[in-house]
Order: sequence, then structure tokens, then C-alpha cells
Amino acid sequence: MAAPLRRLMRELGLQGLVRGKTTRTTQPGPDTHRPDDLVARDFHAPAPNRLWVADLTYIRTWRGWVYAAFVIDVHSRRVVGWQLATHLRTDLALDTLEMPLWHRRHNPADGGSGREGRLTE
Repeated sequence: MAAPLRRLMRELGLQGLVRGKTTRTTQPGPDTHRPDDLVARDFHAPAPNRLWVADLTYIRTWRGWVYAAFVIDVHSRRVVGWQLATHLRTDLALDTLEMPLWHRRHNPADGGSGREGRLTE
């Protein structure tokens, strides 16, 4: 919660709802291998499709956990691939990466303006 909002809530005597104890979902082992940092924490790209980063998050629902994986183009800051799953297996990450790769193979290099002409005729 942002500091100004927290201050206003405190002044008004309001408190946010806290639902139970938080669950720690990531617990690395003592011998966990960390992959090399291939971009040296430099998250800048001179053009689109030069550097992608990926992340995943998990969302608690009434029926259990849902996992959301994303691939983001660093230059445009756009999500270029995403997947949702009820499992956290390797194929979630691979399917997420396949989406932007498929789009790169099947879309014109000019960003898709070739398709727009047919759609507006």
C-alpha cells in the first residue's frame, strides 16, 4: 500500500482487511543453483525483440492456485507471450515462450500492416 494512502487511512481510523496468515510459497533449498545473469541486470534494449524477460506469478482462487507466466519485450515493455495453468510444470514456461516465437514467425516484419489492408477493404 502506498505511503500517502496508508497515512490517510490511519488519520481516518481505517485499517485494511487482513485475511489470515500469509503463505510463503517459495522456499529454496540450501544447495539451490542460481542461473547466470546473462544480461548483467541491464534491462535496456535498442529495438524490439532484442531482449525478452520472463516472470510468473500465482493467484489464489476459490478452487486452488492458478499460475500465470509472462514474456515481456524489454524495449516496448509489452507482454508478448502469456499462459495460465493450474499446474507449475516445465510446459507452462515452454508454452509461454512459444507464443511470441510463433508470432515472430507468422507476422510480417512491418508489424502486421499487411493484414490490416485486407481487413479494411
